[in-house]
Amino acid sequence: MIHIALLSRTSLAADPTISYDFKLSYITVSPLGVPQKVLAINGQFPGPLVNATTNNNVIIKVYNDLDEDLLMTWPGIQMRRNSWQDGVLGTNCPIPPKWDFNYTFQPDGDFTLLIGDWYTRNHTALRADLDSGKDLGMPDGVLINGKGPYRYNTTLVPDGLPFETIKVDPGKTYRFRVHNVGTSTSLNFRIQGHNLLLVETEGYYTVQQNYTSFDIHVGQSSSFLVTMDQNATSDYYIVASARFVNESIWQKVTGVGILHYSNSKGPVAGPLPEAPSDIYNQWSAMNQPKAIRQNTSASGARPNPQGSYHYGSINVTDTYILRSLPPSTIDGKLRATLNGISFVNPATPIRLADLNKVKGSYKLDFPSAPLNRTFHRDTSIINATYKGFIEIILQNNDTRMQSFHMNGYSFFIVGMDWGIWSENSRGSYNKWDAISRSTVEVYPGGWTAVLASLDNAGVWNLRVENLDRWYLGQETYMRIINPEENGETEMAPPDNVLYCGALASKQQDRSHKSGVSIIHGNPNLFFTLLMALCAVFIFS
Repeated sequence: MIHIALLSRTSLAADPTISYDFKLSYITVSPLGVPQKVLAINGQFPGPLVNATTNNNVIIKVYNDLDEDLLMTWPGIQMRRNSWQDGVLGTNCPIPPKWDFNYTFQPDGDFTLLIGDWYTRNHTALRADLDSGKDLGMPDGVLINGKGPYRYNTTLVPDGLPFETIKVDPGKTYRFRVHNVGTSTSLNFRIQGHNLLLVETEGYYTVQQNYTSFDIHVGQSSSFLVTMDQNATSDYYIVASARFVNESIWQKVTGVGILHYSNSKGPVAGPLPEAPSDIYNQWSAMNQPKAIRQNTSASGARPNPQGSYHYGSINVTDTYILRSLPPSTIDGKLRATLNGISFVNPATPIRLADLNKVKGSYKLDFPSAPLNRTFHRDTSIINATYKGFIEIILQNNDTRMQSFHMNGYSFFIVGMDWGIWSENSRGSYNKWDAISRSTVEVYPGGWTAVLASLDNAGVWNLRVENLDRWYLGQETYMRIINPEENGETEMAPPDNVLYCGALASKQQDRSHKSGVSIIHGNPNLFFTLLMALCAVFIFS
């Protein structure tokens, strides 16, 4: 999967265009000293740097040289009016092996540090574990920009692993853009001896606050200003360690890089900077995300629902309570659910089915609250209202921290607390300066409330970002259609749209190698992507 940070504006013909070719293939890497097959872009893991300027039109031609279907999705890029570029099975047919496809969009931001948990088993082995009802278990480590940990501990870390080094000059202030691209583990990020001044989360400026460490959950990104104000008697540790776990058992699940001053007097030594001590007191940990506020005086992109920044006074048109529970057995298989439904990807993507009058591809009957009925699998989606203002309650009755992501949108995080949400909980909502994000954490045994203005027509995925739960079906879609559509609020399908499912007969062969059979509807598609790779986008 390619992860991109911020927003997307509708492309304009007058804006400059930059083009990239991405060739997806398998390579063997050993970031933790164990050789394994991974997906790579142009032979690189992590993927290559895409250097663009704000308002550039970006065209990425993707060549699928794998032996299975491929999609690329772009978390945080809102794809205004254009869910045809969103890259999930509910909106796009997959790219068959030996075929290519052009993605076209216009983003605004970048990342610099990619952190994430890592398994030395490859993606097919991880899929097999989940399909057999097993848990993925503890990761084998944490990578920073695709590299293993610095050897801070001779027992835990093998000799000879490549590690990330950030070179800086004393007295200067640098912006660190950090994104958790892992599978399922929340991480705590910290730099030894340095304060992290939080300035931005997923494209929205925050009220600036200093932290000694900061939690970044799966799929989230944050930016920090860090001043090089230490005496450089040695280098300093950069640490990303597993959060909300028994650290004595999970000690190896730690990524370690090096911050190297140009006048450093020697290598770093000694213990890592301590992680937060509230592992058994998550009540305290929740204070950090609840304290993040939007900086309404800063320049830059801001959400502007219904022409007003006063989101707290806009009337809510629909409320959905989405309840997560631990995975359970459905039809003999372990599945994850939202409101008792484990999602089944449609054979024909939803909007493609609409425009071609394919019946029975999905159901517009996703319940607005949990129902007292037997859990089941279905292609059930939310019939959302165009230009509505929706309230979504994410109720996590699972035992794990979860991250939820909404494609095509950012949302106001207005409330977060422990226990079961009730209508009285609205009294605690932040109605003035809530931060806007596209991915939010939901604590186990707690809830998070978000508000979103549904002004982006299309079909948009709403899912848990923890990849094991997503693979097991914890997702749905919002179908947001303008009943008076005239071509101005939703783009037409691109000329190179792919057909599959009930429309497979309309698809012409576009393979870039001859003699290749076309594969449609591979149920294992997602976990191939999700375990694969990351590309870094830098925008000036």
